[in-house]
Formats: sequence, structure tokens, C-alpha cells
Amino acid sequence: MDKPLSLAVVGHTNTGKTSLLRTLLRDSTFGEVKNAPATTRHVEQAAVSDGSDALVYLYDTPGLEDAGGVLDWLESHTSARSDGIERLHAFLESPEAQGDFNQEAKVLRQLLNSDMALYVVDAREPVLEKYKDELTVLSWCAKPVMPVFNFTAGQDLAAWTEMLARRGLHVYSGFDTVAFDFEGEITLWNNLATMLPARGTLDRLTAMRRREWTQLDRDARLEIAHFLLDVAAFKQEIDEDDNPVPVLKSMQDAVRQLERQLQQQLFGIYRFYHSEIDSGGWALKEFRQDPFDADLLLDYGIRTGTGAATGALIGMGVDMLTLGGSLGLGTTIGGVLGGVLPNMQTISDKISGRQTLFIDPETVTLLAARALDLLFALQTRGHAAQADIRLQSGKAPWQVAQMPSELAKARGRPKQSSLNQNLPELARHERAEAAEKLAGRLAV
Repeated sequence: MDKPLSLAVVGHTNTGKTSLLRTLLRDSTFGEVKNAPATTRHVEQAAVSDGSDALVYLYDTPGLEDAGGVLDWLESHTSARSDGIERLHAFLESPEAQGDFNQEAKVLRQLLNSDMALYVVDAREPVLEKYKDELTVLSWCAKPVMPVFNFTAGQDLAAWTEMLARRGLHVYSGFDTVAFDFEGEITLWNNLATMLPARGTLDRLTAMRRREWTQLDRDARLEIAHFLLDVAAFKQEIDEDDNPVPVLKSMQDAVRQLERQLQQQLFGIYRFYHSEIDSGGWALKEFRQDPFDADLLLDYGIRTGTGAATGALIGMGVDMLTLGGSLGLGTTIGGVLGGVLPNMQTISDKISGRQTLFIDPETVTLLAARALDLLFALQTRGHAAQADIRLQSGKAPWQVAQMPSELAKARGRPKQSSLNQNLPELARHERAEAAEKLAGRLAV
């Protein structure tokens, strides 16, 4: 087995070094990220592992602030006949390395002890002399250096790539730490591999990452499938003469809570932690709109059934045709009780004088759309991102009349919903099979 690769993440202060590590590590709590210089003051280590085997050690280093000053010191205090490493060792043993240039000294020590460096560049910045000085000093470590461009959206990199080529740096990657691109990460690792004599460790890492990414996607879609089956099979019964309002409200509350739990599960799968969701609400602001808000149906282009297009019930998910005169409700509940659909009465219902209530197909479709939107947002979000999550598609995954058969059948299988009762083993088995099939449909 090849030994773990040691990578020093270096660059000018406030270019996104810690942000890069957060995204590569899938850890939004690593280090400290803020829009201020010299946020990282010490070298921090983290590992990318395959099971118990560490494949890559990553070292977050302080920002380079005065590489020009270091160069001036080297020119004044070391011989040009010495090689770069000899001159750097002389610098590191000097009092200045413990004083004015202590941050630069920490970076250089770490790179000298690493296999290579990732040099993080803020692509929004022009090519300045200070960056040229940094690359010159880093080159004296005699270790491979690969530039990584951060904040690349809409940026022209021509001036940067020309400058890098003049310094013999022809291999580089663009990797935005906020707008995550999985294939962009794979490209980063593959580009690194071209600069090393043995690439076995990085080949293993990229294979592991692909397996992991596929599994995360499968796990997430399976959670969404189980959630939708829970909602579709959810039912409550009332007598014909009962006031349905308390029951309908309790059903809505149960669905809201279950959707919230799903969101937490998806965040956990992709290693965005609960503290991010709950400390101020930045992450899920847009997803906190009530799923029973009729405006959401319009946002996703979901058309309500013909029965709902009457009076105050338009877009509210209550079907007037199935509501029936027996409940004696008219349009008075339309403004607050959207998303709940009374079932057509069977002969047994008529004899017993009871009515069965379900979550309507429009709301099930809307919940599927919101869940898939959140999944897409998490799959394209870097772990250093701090902006609000935005809806991406705004489209329903299917037409209401073409809802997947697994969801349509769930209405006749109430034991598949954990909202109704604890599931017996037979129902769990049936639900597991239905969830697997539904998850496959959600992946199309």
C-alpha cells in the first residue's frame, strides 16, 4: 500500500484555504472561516480516509502576508550560491522567523515536511507582485506546487495562467469552495496525481470518493422515498357528523414535523450539521415556507384537481367533489385546511357512518419537489458556504395524475405509514420494497 500523501494548503491570507479544506473534508466545522485576514494562525491537520486507512493528510496553514519581506531577507542574509532549501533553512533559524515573519515561517516549515502544496488563489484578484513573490519563495522548497483557483464564477483566468506558465506551473485546478462541483473535485485529485511519481494513493482516493458519492445519493433518495410513503399512506378516520378541523390540523402538523425530520436527515447524510440549521436559520430559510401554503403549488406549477377549483378552495388541496355534503363544511375550511383529501366513501364507510381523510396527491407531489430541491442544493453546496439555500428547479418531479405507482398504492396500504401506527414486520418488508423502487424513480 502506498503511504499517505501529505499536502500543505498554502496561499495569501483570506483566499479560502480553510474553505477549501472544509469542502474537501466534507466538514463544515473545520477551522474558522470569516472575511478577515490572518484568520488561521496555526497549522491544523486533517485526514481524508478510506475506512481506517488515511489516504491524504491535509495541512491548513496561516496566510502568507509578507513574502516580499522574506525574499528581501533572503537576498540580504544568504548566499546566491546556496540552493533554495539551504537558504530557507537559514531563514527558519533566524530571529526574524520567530518574529516579523513567523506566519511565513510556519508555512515554509510545513511545506518542507510535506509532499507537495496546493496554492489557493482568489480568482477575483488581479495578478499582483505579492503573489509572484509567494510563488518564488514556495518554489525554493523544491516541492511540487499546484495552484487551485477559488471563486472562479465569471472570472477570466488568462492573466493568471500566463503568469503561472512563466514559472513552470502548467497544472492547475478550478475548485469553488462555495458552489461545489463533485466532478471538479475529482479533476483536482487527478491533476495532483499527474505531478507525483506514484499515483496509487490518489487513484484509490478518487475511487473511494465516487463510491461514497453514489452511496450518499442513494441513501438520500431512499430517505425521501420513505418520507413520501409515510405521507401518502397517512390516514385518519372521523364520524360523518364530527368537526374535521382538529383532525385536519393535526394531520398537517404531523406532515410538517416529518418533513422537518427529513431535512435534518439529508443535512446529516451530507455532513452539514444541525447547528447550522438551528443557529439563526440561514440554511433553510426558503424551505421553511409552509408546505400547505397554496402559493407553493403555484411556484412549482402544480395544478390542483378539478374538484378543488371551487370558491375559496382553489389551490388549497381540498377536493369539493369528494368532500361531500355529509360533512356540512362548504367552503368555510378552505382557507386553512389545504392538502387534506377526504376519501370517497366506500359501502363500509356508509354503513359505519365514517369518513377517511388522506393527504392529497398535489401536496404529496409538492413535498417530493421540495425534498428533491433540497437534495440538489446540498449536493452542489460547499461546506464553507454561508449564504441561504435557494430553490433550484421550481418544478414538480411529475404530473399529479402520473404520480409514481408506489405512492398511489400506498393510500390503500395504511400500515406502510409510521404516522398511523408502529409497522409490523410484514408491512416493513412491503414498505422497504416500495421505497427501493420509488427511490429508483426519484433518481431518473
